[in-house]
Amino acid sequence: MDLYTYYRSTSSYRVRIALALKGLEINAVPINLIREGGEHRKPDYLAINPQGRVPALRTDAGDVIIQSMAIIEYLEERYPSFPLLPDDLPARARHRAVAALIGCDIHPLHNVAVLNRLRGLGHDEGDVAAWIGHWIREGFNAVEAWIGDQGFCFGDVGLADVYLLPQLYAARRFNVVLDAFPRILRVEALALQHPAFKTAHPDAQADKPE
Repeated sequence: MDLYTYYRSTSSYRVRIALALKGLEINAVPINLIREGGEHRKPDYLAINPQGRVPALRTDAGDVIIQSMAIIEYLEERYPSFPLLPDDLPARARHRAVAALIGCDIHPLHNVAVLNRLRGLGHDEGDVAAWIGHWIREGFNAVEAWIGDQGFCFGDVGLADVYLLPQLYAARRFNVVLDAFPRILRVEALALQHPAFKTAHPDAQADKPE
């Protein structure tokens, strides 16, 4: 499989975690989002993903899947070994709720396209930083109240953790203070010692600048 990715893209990061947890080998194809002109806007990449974003996954059969949520759902159904969701239906819903809260309510509001739009409307970097911090803290307040007191988000590692760790990486990159979230920080400390999360981390990617 080919994964079109960018080292610090949070949505790419979550797909890399899912792949690593399932022990799946992939060929990483770096797509630089910040190089002048943007590799994601080039015709060759737009032919793969017309939205011009990462990640995109080309399967062994040649099918292309875009959007991290769809990719992770595909991986979960196609490769059920090391499931990311438990058997219990309410427990599965709890994992999905955290994933949706992060993937739909937090991450899109600090996506580079949104931040550039704020800048284009005349907001300075102080305004942009305040915007990012507000929405990450708002979402983390809900995640902190929702997850459990032991282990990963809900005990064993699963879908919620796949979404949470990249969002924590983004929060730290944007200098968001996280002291108010001890449960979330507990999950982060556990995940950073886990081999799959280490493999998927932005610092471990070949396209990370020196």
